[in-house]
Amino acid sequence: MKRKIICGILSLGIIFQPINVHNINAYTKINESNLLKVGMKNQSIIALQQNLKELGYFNYKVTGYYGNITKQAVIKFQKSNNLVSDGIAGPNTIHALNKGQNKSTALVVSRGADRNSVLNWSWFSKIERAVPRGSIVKVTDIYTGKSFQAKRTYGTNHADMENLTKEDTAILKNIYGNKWSWERRPIIVEYNGLSIPASMSGMPHAGNDNAPSTTYTSWRSGGYGGGANLDAVKGNNMDGHFDIHFLGSKTHGSNKIDSKHQEAVKIARKYLSK
Repeated sequence: MKRKIICGILSLGIIFQPINVHNINAYTKINESNLLKVGMKNQSIIALQQNLKELGYFNYKVTGYYGNITKQAVIKFQKSNNLVSDGIAGPNTIHALNKGQNKSTALVVSRGADRNSVLNWSWFSKIERAVPRGSIVKVTDIYTGKSFQAKRTYGTNHADMENLTKEDTAILKNIYGNKWSWERRPIIVEYNGLSIPASMSGMPHAGNDNAPSTTYTSWRSGGYGGGANLDAVKGNNMDGHFDIHFLGSKTHGSNKIDSKHQEAVKIARKYLSK
């Protein structure tokens, strides 16, 4: 009897092993032999939820549990890709996900779009697509007038940005008094003929310039510890990325609007409206 009790406890320990959820925004390939459905909980579902989030189908906290919310996100993805819409992530659905099919397409805008209309653009309605990943933008700090170039490399709730060169990093750091800081500052982001009001914080985080991007690294900047390396631009004297927020954007950790960033965006909007 005693032996049966011990075995039962050990079995429960195996069943309820915690799942390691990394709060990252990198796209992860899933084994296409998987069959993921409601009631399951594992690492593959973490990757599934992260990928659906990257594609704009899943806007909730990644948990690794396949519940009804995940099922509905899968159904939306399946319908968008002409797949059987059964809410089960089988080989065909996972194959489409691995290809990154139906990723949000870039918003086509005319150069020099009406300034007043751009001032009212929000992150989720237009800006996320108007400034897609891979975009190289000019960032101008309103208070100092100093400018530098940066590239959007990651981020779904806001833009995760990396400076292009060492010189750009030096300018960013100089804006903050030659130190890294989470202070929010009003800025203008220029891209494709658009001038967009925004807010930045000057604290590189979640990356290691000396390790390959998106792979596991035991050290990441900003006190993030080990995890996926969110540093794609190398040799720029900056470990990781810094944040740029726009009207209505949210943080990645809390999935909530940051009031300090929105206040800085408001200042930038007022500056551009003059």
